[in-house]
Amino acid sequence: MTDLKSRFLQVYSVLKSELLNDPDFEFTDDSRHWVERELRTRLYEDDIVFIKIFSLCAFYFAGFLLPSAFELPLYMLDYNVPGGKLNRGLSVVDSYKLLKLGKELSDDEMFLACSLGWCIEWLQAYFLVLDDIMDGSHTRRGQPCWFRMPKVGMIAVNDGLILRNHISRILKKHFKGKPYYVDLLDLFNEVEFQTTHGQMIDLITTLVGEKDLSKYSLSLHRRIVQYKTAYYSFYLPVACALLMFGENLDNHVNVKETLLEMGIYFQVQDDYLDCFGDPETIGKIGTDIEDFKCSWLVVKALELCNEDQKKTLYENYGKDDPACVAKVKELYGALKLKDAYLEYEQTSYEKITNSIEAHPRKEVQAVLKSFLAKIYKRQK
Repeated sequence: MTDLKSRFLQVYSVLKSELLNDPDFEFTDDSRHWVERELRTRLYEDDIVFIKIFSLCAFYFAGFLLPSAFELPLYMLDYNVPGGKLNRGLSVVDSYKLLKLGKELSDDEMFLACSLGWCIEWLQAYFLVLDDIMDGSHTRRGQPCWFRMPKVGMIAVNDGLILRNHISRILKKHFKGKPYYVDLLDLFNEVEFQTTHGQMIDLITTLVGEKDLSKYSLSLHRRIVQYKTAYYSFYLPVACALLMFGENLDNHVNVKETLLEMGIYFQVQDDYLDCFGDPETIGKIGTDIEDFKCSWLVVKALELCNEDQKKTLYENYGKDDPACVAKVKELYGALKLKDAYLEYEQTSYEKITNSIEAHPRKEVQAVLKSFLAKIYKRQK
């Protein structure tokens, strides 16, 4: 995987260079620096780590911006695109290899598969830049959100749109002559449509000043997760690999359904770990209760609790108060939600496994089994 990740990152450098030299747009020095080298440093290298820590603290304490004399070496693309785990992008390459029954990929195949993987990472970056603005978030991936960086602000909205447009440029340059080019365009447009509408459902369900637990249900949770997360995180990587392999996606509706089930199971895991996971293992302290999230735990609690327990939930859920959080967690314990989750996990695993085994092609089974193995009983 280390070698694959290294090659994957090499392709990112090529794609970034191509985008910054796109013949259809005449960059000025300022616009090129904005995308490539935003806010060049005037600090000694040894000071950079200190300034990053300082800036992170500043955002927690009253949202202060860095003084103008302190300028960080930021790159709009580097800051937003390759900073995550890259699981979605790498999954395209892994899936394509499995479809080829493990045969070594040619240099051209590797480049194209990595390019499609990067298109998904670009899509993820586009979603996250705008999502952070809508949520008013402070940090992302352990650093300040892009829109909170000095001199960025609401320019980040346009940066998000640029990131989305980069996908079209990458696809045009490297896939226009391929028989599946139009299918790729349709696929990315369709997944973006589904994801943005899932985001809409999530946003209007948790409007500020209109917190109402009566809106929350298992069906609503499933709908939000399916559209907001499962399509682009689970279905899109495999769909890209299938198209590159020469498959018609209309013949793989069952594959889509299986991957969406995995995506929903993955998010339920996330919801469970947010409350019951070890913070040192998952790398964060969960805040779903304080944030009034439409979590699987709270909708399951609403399904199981009596009137008195429901009253406790209504009075304490969504409040940034340790005592209120403790009462909600105590209620979760009384309702035996850990047991309910373990039952859900086993049922989901069996359902997904049965659907995989029912697929007639072993190479497709291998792709789906690979995805399931990565998430089953994960602890982070």
